[in-house]
Formats: sequence, C-alpha cells, structure tokens
Amino acid sequence: MLPPSDLFPGLYQRVGSSELFQKMKRFADAVPKEAPGVILQNFRSNPPRGADDLHTFIERWFELPSDVPSDAGSVDTLSLRSYIAGRWTRSTIQSRDVPPHSSLISMPGRFITSGGLWREQYYWNTYFLMVGLGAQHSALKTEMVGNIASLIDRFGHVPNGNRTYYLSRSQPPLFFSMLSLLNPMDEALVFAEHLPLLQKEHAYWMAGEESLKPGEASRHAVRLTSGAILNRYWDDCDTPRDEAFFRDSAIASAAVGRSAAEVFRDIRAGAESGWDYSSRWFADRQTMATIVTTSIVPVDLNSFIYGLEQAIASGCARSGDHAGAAVYQGRAAARRAAMNEVLWNEKLGLFDDYDWKAKSRRAAVSAAMLAPLFVKLATEEQALSTARRVRKDLLEKGGLLNTNCTTGEQWDAPYGFAANQWIAVEGLRRYGLDDDARDIAGRWLAMTAGVYEKTGRLFEKYDVVECGPGGGGGYPIQSGQGWTASITLALLDLYPDFSCFGDAFPALHSQEV
Repeated sequence: MLPPSDLFPGLYQRVGSSELFQKMKRFADAVPKEAPGVILQNFRSNPPRGADDLHTFIERWFELPSDVPSDAGSVDTLSLRSYIAGRWTRSTIQSRDVPPHSSLISMPGRFITSGGLWREQYYWNTYFLMVGLGAQHSALKTEMVGNIASLIDRFGHVPNGNRTYYLSRSQPPLFFSMLSLLNPMDEALVFAEHLPLLQKEHAYWMAGEESLKPGEASRHAVRLTSGAILNRYWDDCDTPRDEAFFRDSAIASAAVGRSAAEVFRDIRAGAESGWDYSSRWFADRQTMATIVTTSIVPVDLNSFIYGLEQAIASGCARSGDHAGAAVYQGRAAARRAAMNEVLWNEKLGLFDDYDWKAKSRRAAVSAAMLAPLFVKLATEEQALSTARRVRKDLLEKGGLLNTNCTTGEQWDAPYGFAANQWIAVEGLRRYGLDDDARDIAGRWLAMTAGVYEKTGRLFEKYDVVECGPGGGGGYPIQSGQGWTASITLALLDLYPDFSCFGDAFPALHSQEV
C-alpha cells in the first residue's frame, strides 16, 4: 500500500509546494477518479502552468473531501450532555468499502471519527474516545477495538491512523488499555484472548533490540550505556509527511547544520508521539526547526510499553503460560528499573524525558510525567512528588497545561488536551490522590461547559489559562472534537456532583469561532 506521494511522484510534490491547500491533508485524502498511471500520464504530457491550471487539474482528476466541519455555521441548542450523546450518532462511520487508489485503509467495523479534518480512526485517540462510551455502546466499543486488532494482524503494528500515509509509524501503544475497557472486571481474560496481538505489537516496538550495543539505537529501541533497553518514537520514512508536505519542507529549510532527511524523520517521529508538536522534542525547547524527537527517550512511551508488558504477563498467566508470564514480568521489571535510573529526576521530583545521545535528562515539566501513575509504575513517594509538581507548574484555571513552556505549538502552554486530563485524573486516583484528581476534573469541566455556553461547541484543545478555545498546531482549530466529548462525559459520570456542568446550555446569542 503506497501513500499518495509515492503513487503520484512529481504531481504530489508539485501540489505540496504550491500552497493550494491550507492543510495538505485534504489532498492526501482525495480519491483519484482514474488509475494513478492515467493521471500521471496526463500530468506529464500537459503539465499545469500555474496555480489556476494546477487547481483545475486537481478538480478534474480527484474527488476532494469537504474541508468544512460538519457543525460549521451552526450552534447547538442542546445541553452539553445531550449534545455529546447526539455526537456519537453523527460521527460514527465505517471504512469497510474503500474506493480504488484511496489513501484510506479498510477496516471491518464502525468507529467514531475525531471530528473536523480527522476523518479516520486514529490509534491512541481510540482509547480516549472509548472511555466515555457507556454500556449502551458496548457493541461499538467492541468494533472499534476490533478495527485496531485487524490493523495489528495485517501490518504488525497499529498505524497512526487508517491511511496509507500513516503506515510508516504508529502512536502511543494503548491497545492494552482499550482491551481493559471491554472487561474491566476481568482484564486478564481479555488480555489472554488477545495475547498473540499484544505480543505482536510488543515485537514491533522492540524490533532490532538484540543486535544493539550500549549507546546504540535501532528503530524504536534504544540500548542505554548501562545495557538496559528503553524506547523512543520513530518513523520508517525520512521525507515530508503527505498530510503536511509544505509545512515540513519549510521547517527542514529552516534547520541549521542538519540534513533535510534527518529533520523529516524527527518531525514524523514527533507525529507518532501524539504530541505533535511540543517543546519536549525541540533541542532549544522553543523552535520546531531544532526538533530531535529520535534522540529522546520519552517517559510516556516507556510507561505505556510497561503497561503493555504487564498486560501480556497477565494474559500469559491467565492462559496457563507461566513461563511466558515470567518473561514479560521480567521485562516490565527491567524497564521500571531503567526508568528509575535514567528518567526519574530527583531534583524536580518527576519522571523526565531523557536525551540518550547527550546522556542527560531534559528537565521537561509536562503532563507526560503522569503516565507512570496511569500504569501504576511509580512508587507512592514518586506519585506524591509528581502531584506536588503538577500543582506547582501545570495546574491552571481550566485544568492541566501540556507543558510549562510557551512556544506557539499546540502541545505546549497555554494549551491543554482532554487526553492529558484523563491520564492525570486516572493516574492520581490509582494512588489515592483523590482530591488532586477531583480538582483537575472540576476545573476542566467548568471550562468546557463555560466555552460550550458561549459557542455551542466542544473543541479539540483549550487555552486552560484564559479558558477558551485553543490554538497552534499549524491548522484551523477543529470543533465537535471526539476525545473532548468522551472525556467530558466520562468525568461527568465519575463525579456526579459536577452534573451541573453537563446541564450547561449555549447562550441565546452564542459566539461563532
């Protein structure tokens, strides 16, 4: 399965450098009206001379998706809770039948789209989308997990999303957390039922580890100088992303003293992180052109792989494979020890990102430090220390900041995402830090309800300092966002005393955004 940039060599690069599309993803998602060879022959025999000719050519040979959000131009007049309930119906689709030569990858079941530009099923978003789905949507949750399982079975990993241009990378590995939502009363059973797929995904993240010497890396695996293995984000390609061709090319042009291929790889690896983009990945903590994602061992990725290893061990034990259980328990224990050795920052009192090339911690104060709590990796003392750091550096009127750095990128201050609020609330609750968890939930719900009252919408991200819609990201803000809806509903169900926020109605003269 080739991405559009490989299906249409020359043409795609011409479109990507033309600035015809505010977001190149619209062209990446276009459906060819004829076979690629026919379109390329016409492009080469009579190449468009200017922007107008190129636009005419594209409209002649491609079916472009709408770039207008489904709720644009309208403001809901329902309560917040009712709006969310209706959203599931509006946003549930399937991709079983895919047009020829489309970038979309078929999957067997239904799924909920994230909203706006995001017309496919994204890997880690799926977990957060499932969190707020109640028992009445159990069949839908099962189908969404089934889609993820089908991707692992076919490709050996879960692509960033079900598009051909996402196949070269994955996203934070939360398949095990999705499975736990299917049977929270007996997680070991559902892990045992999906054991081959869990092991297959683990093998993807650990590929190449056996041949590594201390201080070397291969794909996602990094062997530290101590000999321990941890992981990084990675992408198998080193070219501009199909969905952001022009932006990636501009960033690589601005990089100093580095090859374009190296920069493209780090941009792509940053996309795999889900934190696209953040000061966490920048060498100077401020500038996208200094991105060095593949040099960083991130706390959240290694926490999630620890959770994956624990899930495999649990599934092995439940299925009677006690030798296998011991192997993965050993792997999890070794990972935890390595994380304590190189990622725990005693001075800051948090789990930190680590630059394996520079052999130094990054002093990165971010919501990622709560991932070890989410998977129960931290000690009680570490959890208390992390909670103190959260209150000191990340807690704002509308909830948690992504980081304490302001760069203009969407995964930095002053912005916050629903995913990080949920990881924080769940992580803190798992250590009995209920007051901290409730405080974060209350701030987030008050903000989302307040913005909903003003606009009649939910948004992909928020400015948690000013308590309004967020920004950054290199594309227009997307409304009707799935994980915001799901996490908001999950928090309303978790804290019934905050039910008043679910009863929020848009004002009569709501503001358009």
